[in-house]
Amino acid sequence: MNHRQERINDSVAQTLGEIIRNVKDPRVSGAFVTVNAARVTPDLKFAKIYFGTITGDPAEVQKGLECAAGFLRSSLAARLNLRQTPELTFVHDKSAEHGAYIAQVLKELNVNGNEN
Repeated sequence: MNHRQERINDSVAQTLGEIIRNVKDPRVSGAFVTVNAARVTPDLKFAKIYFGTITGDPAEVQKGLECAAGFLRSSLAARLNLRQTPELTFVHDKSAEHGAYIAQVLKELNVNGNEN
């Protein structure tokens, strides 16, 4: 991936992270949603948005984001100067949850290791 593509991905992810705070859908506004990454195709037609959520049901948050995709896309177009604004697809990213699970397991191992 070239440097320009990485900059576009980072800009889309950061900007969407800010825009999502303005979504009025209760499935999204009621949950703490973070945009972890964005992968925009080189032709700028499509973008996969990887999101995480700390509170709320990820499936419901994803439905809320899909319903708000038009608002998010138009807001993205207004903020970023791209030739074409990509169609957004949302993917739940479980890396934060997985990291928390691993941290918990390591903490338990450490506690159990200190008792010996």
